[in-house]
Amino acid sequence: MSACERAAVAVELSLVVPMFDEAQGLDAFMTRVTGVLDATGMDYEIVCVNDGSRDDTLARLREHRRRDARVKVVNLSRNFGQEPALCAGLALCRGRAVVPIDADLQDPPELIPQLIEKWREGFDVVYAVRRSRAGEGVLKRATSSVFWRIHNALIAVSIPANTGIFRLMSRRAVDALNALPEKQRFMKTLMSFAGFPAAEVAFERAPRTAGATKWPWGKMWTAALDGITAFSTLPLRVWSYVGLAVSVSAFAYAVFLVVSKLAYGGQVPGYASLMVVVLFLGGVQLITLGVLGEYLGRIFHEVKARPTYIIESTEGLDESVD
Repeated sequence: MSACERAAVAVELSLVVPMFDEAQGLDAFMTRVTGVLDATGMDYEIVCVNDGSRDDTLARLREHRRRDARVKVVNLSRNFGQEPALCAGLALCRGRAVVPIDADLQDPPELIPQLIEKWREGFDVVYAVRRSRAGEGVLKRATSSVFWRIHNALIAVSIPANTGIFRLMSRRAVDALNALPEKQRFMKTLMSFAGFPAAEVAFERAPRTAGATKWPWGKMWTAALDGITAFSTLPLRVWSYVGLAVSVSAFAYAVFLVVSKLAYGGQVPGYASLMVVVLFLGGVQLITLGVLGEYLGRIFHEVKARPTYIIESTEGLDESVD
């Protein structure tokens, strides 16, 4: 879609909502969102991306579409995951300002007017930063805090801790994001990669209104690895330093053995110390291979260049995207 064509069909505000099995809370979400957006007085669209839901999310979206033409429906051919579904919505939305948001109402739609106000002040990216995380256990909050500390320590693209996909982006920020060629995307960082003037708005995060979380521990661990390895080669570089440290230690121990031999005569080597050394070095080698495997796997997926998502159908959107 050319810039002229986009300008001809643009709306002021696009809400992009990836959805997977959200039928239970969909009506409540739509009621709150439309009330907030209507109050802004802006021309808007709600781009809902059905990410292969197993319940009747798609049927309910179509009902809302019949009642309100501003609801646009993008139906993916299967479940690709939140990140690809978000990419599909961002590629198809037309707004001069774009707000990605989850459908579980943990991120309050009532914050959108504040995001818009900051955008009108001239900011291209307005982060919605969680001041608290209601409904989440102590362990999840702690691991999230640790992740953001590691993320911002290892990666040059620093973003505020406790920031999800909920934010506002200007059209030029969205266009810059859509132009990135990579297939495996950690959107929380990619959405900040292009830079541009940014601001923050803090909020209290609410518990889910319905349904269960789509982020079990295994999925969160995978996402954390994606977020670090997609933007930093430091995990690879650190093993060069580990190898150097082990080599220096081994050389120092060899010198100690020679001096000990010359000074005190022969000693019977201990089985326990030998096993400790062998197991330690074996563990270091396996961890190193694991880190190499993570990066090699990502290269493998990028080289294949398979599409991030496949769209089965759209309703209310005439544009197609590769």
